[in-house]
Amino acid sequence: MKERKKILIIIQRSNGDVLFSLSLINALYEYRQQPKIDLLVNDDTLPLAKLLPHVNFIHQFSYQKKRDNRWKQERDLIKSIFKKYDLSVNLTASDRSVFYALFAGKKSISAIEQNNKKSWWKKILLTHYYYFDSTKHILLNNLQSLSLLKIKHDNIQQSPNISDIVIANVKDKLNKIGIKEFIIFHPSAQYKYKIYPQHLRNELLENLNKLGMPILITGSNGKIDVEIKASIPNLDNIFNWIGETTLEEYSALSKLSSAYIGMDTLNMHIAASQNKRIFAIYGPTKLSMWSPWSNDLQIFATQDKPKQTYGNITIFQADMPCVACGKAGCDDRHGKSECLDHISPEDIFNEVKDWYQNAML
Repeated sequence: MKERKKILIIIQRSNGDVLFSLSLINALYEYRQQPKIDLLVNDDTLPLAKLLPHVNFIHQFSYQKKRDNRWKQERDLIKSIFKKYDLSVNLTASDRSVFYALFAGKKSISAIEQNNKKSWWKKILLTHYYYFDSTKHILLNNLQSLSLLKIKHDNIQQSPNISDIVIANVKDKLNKIGIKEFIIFHPSAQYKYKIYPQHLRNELLENLNKLGMPILITGSNGKIDVEIKASIPNLDNIFNWIGETTLEEYSALSKLSSAYIGMDTLNMHIAASQNKRIFAIYGPTKLSMWSPWSNDLQIFATQDKPKQTYGNITIFQADMPCVACGKAGCDDRHGKSECLDHISPEDIFNEVKDWYQNAML
């Protein structure tokens, strides 16, 4: 029996980057006749990485281990991947991740910077490379390696694996409180500078409550989410599930939902990958790379507008000349994002209401 090829995919950045590697993984698995695909990810993205299909093994990079004993981690990690793969694909342009790709694969592909002073040596050593383009959606960046390998593909963002058991458990939990159709409201994000202010959020929830449709509030057990959980108003049609679901359970909940309302975060991208109706509230994040991807139209947002709709996606931004700045808050130090104070909850509600009244749920 012919030995299966081995591929390493390196994704050393955020949860979003890991999610948007899924279509690449599926294409490689199908085209390369079911190879063994391993991942190398940052350890804080491991829960999501475990939901990706066709993954044989996951190597982890830990920033805590880097602080404690950097060279031991590097030595152990390189030893575990050194020349063990027929192909390595690196989705980030950092020097470290490029070195991992070079060490791991007989053939290597990587994103690189357009600045030749940073990338000249990468061009020499890599088998193939492509320029990481910050004006292009992360999905399209991640699919570049397929073009280099001459693998035909659609620009479709696929969704994470959800087990039948988890779906059944989530359905059972919903049935126990009499919920069949519902909308997800996700108020949290990884960073505070991306979160809609509490007073505006509560005004929006009070309006959404009037629809008569169950609104399920979702979130993790993280510090930011727990703080938000305590501030959610007690309303008839608002169900506060913050801290009550795992990531896989959230994915199941999202799959069963009618729509997503909320912040620019991983949960939004999961809902978009499931082709849900999206109402996304954006602060400083640049749309060109991180807007919700529409599978219906295979497009993303490229211009900043107070309100825009494409396919199943509606995005809300502030009407301010600084939007979108791409900073971590106005001070670029994880401080407050003033733009989020200038997005009207009434405007968001009116869009949701129009959709709800015409969707025949």
